[in-house]
Amino acid sequence: MPHAIRFHETGGPEVLRWEEVELGEPGAGQVRLRQTAVGLNYIDTYHRTGLYPTPLPSGIGLEAAGVVEAVGEGVSDLKAGDRVAYASGPIGAYTEARLMPAERVVKLGDSIADETAAAMMLQGMTVQYLIRRTHRCQKGETVLWHAAAGGVGLIACQWLKSLGVTVIGTVGSEEKAALAKAHGCTHTINYRTENFVEKVKEITGGAGVPVVYDGVGKDTWEGSLDCLSPLGLMVSFGNSSGAVAPVNLGVLSQKGSLFVTRPTLVTYTASRKDLLASAQELFEVVGSGAVKIEINQRYALKDAVQAHRDLEARKTTGSTILLP
Repeated sequence: MPHAIRFHETGGPEVLRWEEVELGEPGAGQVRLRQTAVGLNYIDTYHRTGLYPTPLPSGIGLEAAGVVEAVGEGVSDLKAGDRVAYASGPIGAYTEARLMPAERVVKLGDSIADETAAAMMLQGMTVQYLIRRTHRCQKGETVLWHAAAGGVGLIACQWLKSLGVTVIGTVGSEEKAALAKAHGCTHTINYRTENFVEKVKEITGGAGVPVVYDGVGKDTWEGSLDCLSPLGLMVSFGNSSGAVAPVNLGVLSQKGSLFVTRPTLVTYTASRKDLLASAQELFEVVGSGAVKIEINQRYALKDAVQAHRDLEARKTTGSTILLP
Protein backbone atom coordinates (compact mmCIF):
# COMPACT_ATOMS: atom_id res chain seq x y z
CA MET A 1 0.00 0.00 0.00
CA PRO A 2 1.25 3.51 -0.76
CA HIS A 3 1.92 5.99 2.01
CA ALA A 4 0.59 9.54 2.31
CA ILE A 5 0.76 12.47 4.70
CA ARG A 6 -2.63 12.99 6.38
CA PHE A 7 -4.02 14.88 9.35
CA HIS A 8 -6.90 13.98 11.69
CA GLU A 9 -7.09 17.32 13.52
CA THR A 10 -6.10 20.88 12.64
CA GLY A 11 -3.11 22.55 14.24
CA GLY A 12 0.64 22.95 13.91
CA PRO A 13 2.98 20.87 11.74
CA GLU A 14 2.96 18.11 14.37
CA VAL A 15 -0.59 17.04 13.34
CA LEU A 16 0.75 15.67 10.05
CA ARG A 17 1.04 11.88 9.97
CA TRP A 18 2.71 9.38 7.60
CA GLU A 19 0.08 6.70 6.94
CA GLU A 20 -0.74 3.83 4.61
CA VAL A 21 -3.65 4.54 2.26
CA GLU A 22 -5.81 2.34 0.09
CA LEU A 23 -5.74 2.99 -3.64
CA GLY A 24 -8.15 1.35 -6.04
CA GLU A 25 -8.46 1.40 -9.80
CA PRO A 26 -9.35 4.67 -11.56
CA GLY A 27 -13.03 5.27 -12.11
CA ALA A 28 -14.67 7.06 -15.03
CA GLY A 29 -12.79 10.25 -15.86
CA GLN A 30 -9.92 9.43 -13.50
CA VAL A 31 -6.24 8.54 -13.81
CA ARG A 32 -4.03 6.70 -11.33
CA LEU A 33 -0.68 8.41 -10.80
CA ARG A 34 2.63 7.23 -9.40
CA GLN A 35 4.02 10.47 -8.07
CA THR A 36 7.64 11.49 -8.49
CA ALA A 37 7.72 14.94 -6.84
CA VAL A 38 5.30 17.00 -4.74
CA GLY A 39 5.15 20.79 -4.41
CA LEU A 40 5.17 22.57 -1.04
CA ASN A 41 2.99 25.71 -0.94
CA TYR A 42 1.85 28.12 1.74
CA ILE A 43 -1.78 27.27 1.07
CA ASP A 44 -1.00 23.81 2.48
CA THR A 45 -0.56 25.41 5.90
CA TYR A 46 -3.99 27.05 5.59
CA HIS A 47 -5.58 23.63 5.14
CA ARG A 48 -3.54 22.13 7.98
CA THR A 49 -4.46 24.89 10.47
CA GLY A 50 -8.12 25.01 9.45
CA LEU A 51 -7.96 28.55 8.05
CA TYR A 52 -9.32 26.92 4.90
CA PRO A 53 -11.57 24.19 6.37
CA THR A 54 -11.54 20.69 4.95
CA PRO A 55 -13.40 17.56 6.15
CA LEU A 56 -11.30 15.46 8.52
CA PRO A 57 -9.39 13.23 8.35
CA SER A 58 -7.79 14.69 5.25
CA GLY A 59 -4.88 14.45 2.90
CA ILE A 60 -2.92 17.61 2.16
CA GLY A 61 -1.30 19.31 -0.81
CA LEU A 62 -2.45 20.51 -4.21
CA GLU A 63 0.53 20.08 -6.53
CA ALA A 64 2.64 17.23 -7.85
CA ALA A 65 4.17 15.60 -10.89
CA GLY A 66 4.22 11.94 -11.79
CA VAL A 67 3.49 9.20 -14.29
CA VAL A 68 0.10 7.87 -15.34
CA GLU A 69 -0.20 4.19 -14.38
CA ALA A 70 -3.79 3.58 -15.49
CA VAL A 71 -6.73 5.49 -16.95
CA GLY A 72 -10.43 5.13 -16.28
CA GLU A 73 -13.35 4.96 -18.67
CA GLY A 74 -13.81 8.00 -20.88
CA VAL A 75 -10.23 9.29 -20.58
CA SER A 76 -8.96 9.75 -24.13
CA ASP A 77 -6.19 12.38 -24.00
CA LEU A 78 -3.98 10.61 -21.42
CA LYS A 79 -2.51 7.11 -21.39
CA ALA A 80 -0.34 4.92 -19.18
CA GLY A 81 3.26 6.14 -19.25
CA ASP A 82 2.44 9.82 -19.79
CA ARG A 83 4.36 12.27 -17.61
CA VAL A 84 1.93 14.74 -16.07
CA ALA A 85 1.55 17.43 -13.41
CA TYR A 86 -1.28 19.21 -11.62
CA ALA A 87 -1.87 22.12 -9.26
CA SER A 88 -5.43 21.85 -8.01
CA GLY A 89 -7.81 19.84 -5.88
CA PRO A 90 -8.95 17.43 -4.79
CA ILE A 91 -6.63 17.97 -1.84
CA GLY A 92 -4.19 15.15 -1.18
CA ALA A 93 -0.98 15.63 -3.20
CA TYR A 94 1.33 14.57 -0.34
CA THR A 95 1.23 10.91 -1.35
CA GLU A 96 3.23 8.28 -3.19
CA ALA A 97 0.32 7.43 -5.51
CA ARG A 98 -3.24 8.64 -6.01
CA LEU A 99 -6.32 8.92 -8.20
CA MET A 100 -6.94 12.27 -9.91
CA PRO A 101 -9.64 13.67 -12.20
CA ALA A 102 -8.08 13.53 -15.66
CA GLU A 103 -9.43 16.99 -16.52
CA ARG A 104 -7.21 18.56 -13.80
CA VAL A 105 -4.02 16.94 -15.06
CA VAL A 106 -1.69 18.48 -17.66
CA LYS A 107 0.71 16.51 -19.85
CA LEU A 108 4.38 17.50 -19.60
CA GLY A 109 6.67 18.03 -22.55
CA ASP A 110 10.20 16.63 -22.66
CA SER A 111 11.68 20.04 -21.79
CA ILE A 112 10.04 20.15 -18.33
CA ALA A 113 11.53 17.81 -15.70
CA ASP A 114 9.27 16.24 -13.07
CA GLU A 115 10.90 18.13 -10.18
CA THR A 116 10.64 21.42 -12.08
CA ALA A 117 6.96 20.80 -12.78
CA ALA A 118 6.19 19.97 -9.15
CA ALA A 119 7.99 23.12 -8.08
CA MET A 120 6.34 25.50 -10.53
CA MET A 121 2.80 24.50 -11.44
CA LEU A 122 0.91 26.15 -8.60
CA GLN A 123 3.27 29.08 -8.10
CA GLY A 124 3.86 29.62 -11.82
CA MET A 125 0.21 29.50 -12.83
CA THR A 126 -0.56 31.81 -9.91
CA VAL A 127 1.88 34.34 -11.35
CA GLN A 128 0.41 33.81 -14.82
CA TYR A 129 -3.14 34.72 -13.84
CA LEU A 130 -2.01 37.58 -11.57
CA ILE A 131 0.14 39.42 -14.11
CA ARG A 132 -1.59 38.42 -17.36
CA ARG A 133 -5.26 38.36 -16.34
CA THR A 134 -6.07 39.96 -12.97
CA HIS A 135 -4.03 42.95 -14.10
CA ARG A 136 -2.36 42.62 -17.48
CA CYS A 137 1.01 44.15 -16.72
CA GLN A 138 2.47 46.31 -19.46
CA LYS A 139 5.98 47.40 -20.40
CA GLY A 140 6.90 50.58 -18.54
CA GLU A 141 4.65 49.96 -15.52
CA THR A 142 5.91 49.81 -11.94
CA VAL A 143 4.31 47.33 -9.53
CA LEU A 144 4.76 46.50 -5.84
CA TRP A 145 5.23 42.80 -4.97
CA HIS A 146 5.29 41.67 -1.35
CA ALA A 147 7.48 38.71 -0.33
CA ALA A 148 9.53 39.07 -3.49
CA ALA A 149 12.02 36.37 -2.43
CA GLY A 150 9.36 33.69 -1.94
CA GLY A 151 8.58 31.01 -4.48
CA VAL A 152 5.82 33.01 -6.18
CA GLY A 153 7.81 36.23 -5.86
CA LEU A 154 10.96 34.95 -7.59
CA ILE A 155 8.95 33.64 -10.53
CA ALA A 156 7.04 36.93 -10.72
CA CYS A 157 10.18 39.08 -10.62
CA GLN A 158 11.70 37.19 -13.55
CA TRP A 159 8.51 37.13 -15.61
CA LEU A 160 7.76 40.82 -15.01
CA LYS A 161 11.31 41.80 -15.94
CA SER A 162 10.92 39.93 -19.24
CA LEU A 163 7.80 42.04 -19.88
CA GLY A 164 9.66 45.30 -19.22
CA VAL A 165 7.91 45.93 -15.89
CA THR A 166 9.72 47.60 -12.98
CA VAL A 167 9.28 45.61 -9.77
CA ILE A 168 9.47 47.05 -6.26
CA GLY A 169 9.74 44.06 -3.94
CA THR A 170 9.48 43.82 -0.17
CA VAL A 171 11.66 41.29 1.66
CA GLY A 172 12.49 40.37 5.24
CA SER A 173 16.29 40.37 5.17
CA GLU A 174 19.29 41.66 3.23
CA GLU A 175 19.97 38.11 2.00
CA LYS A 176 16.46 37.93 0.56
CA ALA A 177 16.90 41.40 -0.95
CA ALA A 178 19.97 40.18 -2.83
CA LEU A 179 18.09 37.07 -3.98
CA ALA A 180 15.15 39.10 -5.28
CA LYS A 181 17.45 41.52 -7.14
CA ALA A 182 19.29 38.62 -8.74
CA HIS A 183 15.94 37.48 -10.14
CA GLY A 184 14.91 40.76 -11.71
CA CYS A 185 13.50 42.81 -8.84
CA THR A 186 14.49 46.42 -9.62
CA HIS A 187 14.06 47.91 -6.14
CA THR A 188 14.00 45.99 -2.86
CA ILE A 189 12.65 47.19 0.49
CA ASN A 190 13.49 45.42 3.75
CA TYR A 191 10.21 45.93 5.57
CA ARG A 192 11.85 44.99 8.88
CA THR A 193 14.13 48.04 8.76
CA GLU A 194 12.39 50.39 6.29
CA ASN A 195 8.92 51.89 5.92
CA PHE A 196 7.76 50.37 2.65
CA VAL A 197 5.09 53.02 2.06
CA GLU A 198 7.63 55.83 2.30
CA LYS A 199 10.08 53.96 0.08
CA VAL A 200 7.46 53.27 -2.60
CA LYS A 201 6.50 56.95 -2.64
CA GLU A 202 10.17 57.88 -2.91
CA ILE A 203 10.85 55.46 -5.75
CA THR A 204 7.75 56.54 -7.71
CA GLY A 205 8.17 60.28 -7.09
CA GLY A 206 5.03 60.32 -4.96
CA ALA A 207 2.82 58.81 -7.67
CA GLY A 208 2.38 55.35 -6.17
CA VAL A 209 1.85 52.21 -8.21
CA PRO A 210 -1.12 51.05 -10.32
CA VAL A 211 -1.18 47.60 -8.72
CA VAL A 212 -0.01 45.93 -5.52
CA TYR A 213 0.37 42.15 -5.36
CA ASP A 214 0.05 41.07 -1.75
CA GLY A 215 0.30 37.48 -0.56
CA VAL A 216 1.18 38.53 3.01
CA GLY A 217 -2.22 39.76 4.19
CA LYS A 218 -2.86 41.31 7.59
CA ASP A 219 0.57 42.89 8.20
CA THR A 220 0.83 44.69 4.86
CA TRP A 221 -2.80 45.49 4.03
CA GLU A 222 -3.06 49.09 5.26
CA GLY A 223 0.32 50.10 3.92
CA SER A 224 -0.39 48.49 0.55
CA LEU A 225 -3.47 50.66 0.06
CA ASP A 226 -1.32 53.74 0.73
CA CYS A 227 1.10 52.67 -2.02
CA LEU A 228 -1.56 52.73 -4.73
CA SER A 229 -2.11 55.54 -7.18
CA PRO A 230 -5.69 56.76 -7.70
CA LEU A 231 -7.84 54.05 -9.33
CA GLY A 232 -5.17 51.53 -8.36
CA LEU A 233 -5.81 47.81 -7.88
CA MET A 234 -5.10 45.95 -4.65
CA VAL A 235 -4.59 42.26 -5.41
CA SER A 236 -4.74 40.30 -2.15
CA PHE A 237 -3.91 36.70 -3.02
CA GLY A 238 -2.63 35.24 0.25
CA ASN A 239 -2.55 35.51 4.04
CA SER A 240 0.90 34.39 5.23
CA SER A 241 0.73 36.88 8.15
CA GLY A 242 -2.94 36.22 8.88
CA ALA A 243 -6.28 37.05 7.32
CA VAL A 244 -7.12 40.64 6.37
CA ALA A 245 -9.70 42.28 8.64
CA PRO A 246 -13.11 43.21 7.19
CA VAL A 247 -12.71 46.02 4.66
CA ASN A 248 -14.33 49.43 5.11
CA LEU A 249 -15.35 50.36 1.57
CA GLY A 250 -15.28 54.03 2.50
CA VAL A 251 -11.51 53.80 2.93
CA LEU A 252 -11.19 52.78 -0.72
CA SER A 253 -12.92 55.95 -1.85
CA GLN A 254 -10.89 58.13 0.50
CA LYS A 255 -7.61 56.74 -0.80
CA GLY A 256 -8.43 57.35 -4.47
CA SER A 257 -11.35 55.24 -5.68
CA LEU A 258 -9.30 52.08 -5.30
CA PHE A 259 -10.19 48.61 -6.55
CA VAL A 260 -9.71 45.43 -4.48
CA THR A 261 -9.80 41.79 -5.55
CA ARG A 262 -9.21 38.51 -3.71
CA PRO A 263 -8.50 36.07 -6.57
CA THR A 264 -7.65 32.38 -6.47
CA LEU A 265 -6.00 30.01 -8.91
CA VAL A 266 -9.01 27.70 -8.51
CA THR A 267 -11.31 30.26 -10.13
CA TYR A 268 -8.88 31.26 -12.86
CA THR A 269 -8.30 27.63 -13.92
CA ALA A 270 -11.79 26.28 -13.26
CA SER A 271 -12.35 25.29 -16.90
CA ARG A 272 -9.99 22.89 -18.63
CA LYS A 273 -9.53 25.44 -21.40
CA ASP A 274 -8.24 28.04 -18.93
CA LEU A 275 -6.10 25.44 -17.12
CA LEU A 276 -4.38 24.37 -20.34
CA ALA A 277 -3.90 27.96 -21.50
CA SER A 278 -2.36 28.97 -18.18
CA ALA A 279 -0.04 25.95 -18.11
CA GLN A 280 0.97 26.47 -21.73
CA GLU A 281 1.97 30.11 -21.14
CA LEU A 282 3.97 29.02 -18.10
CA PHE A 283 5.71 26.23 -20.02
CA GLU A 284 6.59 28.70 -22.78
CA VAL A 285 8.12 31.34 -20.51
CA VAL A 286 10.12 28.69 -18.62
CA GLY A 287 11.13 27.00 -21.86
CA SER A 288 12.37 30.31 -23.25
CA GLY A 289 14.73 30.75 -20.30
CA ALA A 290 13.10 34.01 -19.23
CA VAL A 291 11.96 32.34 -16.01
CA LYS A 292 14.18 29.83 -14.24
CA ILE A 293 12.66 27.61 -11.56
CA GLU A 294 15.06 27.22 -8.66
CA ILE A 295 14.42 24.42 -6.20
CA ASN A 296 16.22 25.62 -3.09
CA GLN A 297 14.89 22.99 -0.67
CA ARG A 298 14.21 19.28 -1.02
CA TYR A 299 12.69 17.10 1.72
CA ALA A 300 11.63 13.50 1.84
CA LEU A 301 7.83 13.37 1.66
CA LYS A 302 7.71 11.61 5.03
CA ASP A 303 9.52 14.65 6.51
CA ALA A 304 6.67 17.04 5.67
CA VAL A 305 6.46 18.13 9.33
CA GLN A 306 9.93 19.68 9.15
CA ALA A 307 9.19 21.19 5.74
CA HIS A 308 6.12 22.96 7.17
CA ARG A 309 8.11 24.21 10.17
CA ASP A 310 10.76 25.70 7.92
CA LEU A 311 8.19 27.23 5.57
CA GLU A 312 6.31 28.98 8.39
CA ALA A 313 9.56 30.15 9.97
CA ARG A 314 10.42 31.88 6.67
CA LYS A 315 13.54 29.73 6.32
CA THR A 316 12.77 28.76 2.73
CA THR A 317 13.41 30.69 -0.48
CA GLY A 318 12.34 29.97 -4.03
CA SER A 319 10.59 26.66 -4.56
CA THR A 320 10.49 23.61 -2.30
CA ILE A 321 9.61 20.04 -3.19
CA LEU A 322 8.85 16.83 -1.28
CA LEU A 323 10.19 13.59 -2.72
CA PRO A 324 8.17 10.35 -2.28
